[in-house]
Amino acid sequence: MSETGDIKETRRIPVGVLGATGMVGQKFVSFLENHPWFEITWLGASDRSAGKKYREATSWRLSGVMPRAVRDIVVTECIPGERAPSLLFSATDASVATEIERAFAAAGCTVVSNSRNHRMEDDVPLLVPEINPEHLKLLLQQKRNRGWTGQIATNPNCSTAVLVMALAPLKKFGMKRVIVTTMQAISGAGYPGVASMDINANVIPFIGGEEEKMERETQKILGDFTGSRVEPLAAKVSASCNRVPVVDGHLMSVSLEFETRISEADILAAWRGWRPLPQQKDLPSAPPCPVIYMQEPDRPQPRRDAERENGMAVFTGRLRRCPVLDFKFLALGHNTVRGAAGAAVLNAELMKSEGYI
Repeated sequence: MSETGDIKETRRIPVGVLGATGMVGQKFVSFLENHPWFEITWLGASDRSAGKKYREATSWRLSGVMPRAVRDIVVTECIPGERAPSLLFSATDASVATEIERAFAAAGCTVVSNSRNHRMEDDVPLLVPEINPEHLKLLLQQKRNRGWTGQIATNPNCSTAVLVMALAPLKKFGMKRVIVTTMQAISGAGYPGVASMDINANVIPFIGGEEEKMERETQKILGDFTGSRVEPLAAKVSASCNRVPVVDGHLMSVSLEFETRISEADILAAWRGWRPLPQQKDLPSAPPCPVIYMQEPDRPQPRRDAERENGMAVFTGRLRRCPVLDFKFLALGHNTVRGAAGAAVLNAELMKSEGYI
């Protein structure tokens, strides 16, 4: 079996997916196919799907075909005690995620969630493994606070995930202000998503709640763990979010102001030399280079670059001086992989490698 970092896996860990029939749930199923550490043995969904085989309960929306290993798994209602494994990935809709995820955590399960519901709670880590692995220490406090034997860890909003990956190597220079304008793919709206008459040959300059999430989540993720809480990043963050007619890949234009005087070479060296904990441990889903700078003047591009590195790297480009702040650049990431299912799987890999699973 695989040997990764200081962990040698002798058997795969049984895992389940909550909300398995939706778009993000399907992305979990696809991303976990042939995973060296984890094996899907349980799929949860609404009572409408419960009792059906996954192939009968699901209209497969992703490219390719449904993985053979999950086709005949009988879908279970998302209720603790229904033979659910101890490690669960949650793709549940925000309208029901709070109660479902808390119930499983109270029942002793580890819930690695893509839902937004618990991200900003003080004792819940909002995790990006390359950036803030020390925030996992919040889980000990979470269990004490809530009396749980299980735990909940979250990954950020899809657009936030791309932004913070580009910003994290630059934090050491002292960020004062961040202004970001996003061009977000339609897959970020789920299925059926945005009506074709609205998005075709058009840009929609509003995504409900997205700007607030980007601003607050960025400050929490890049904040410092003080021993009992996370002190948010002091830098001011301003986001403007737009939906564009692209299938996959969130592209964003970022302007930055720093506390110290730095050069373009300093920024490029920071991106290229960044080798954080998941890369040091060679975790299965971690890209060898988490941030890849592209020299071409017209890159990165969603259609040409978002799928590269299994969708887990963030691509930057067009770094140049900003006449208003200090520097500006582009950043691109795959919103349903690095911004959703892939991020959560990498979170679980980190939790396993650090002894939290």
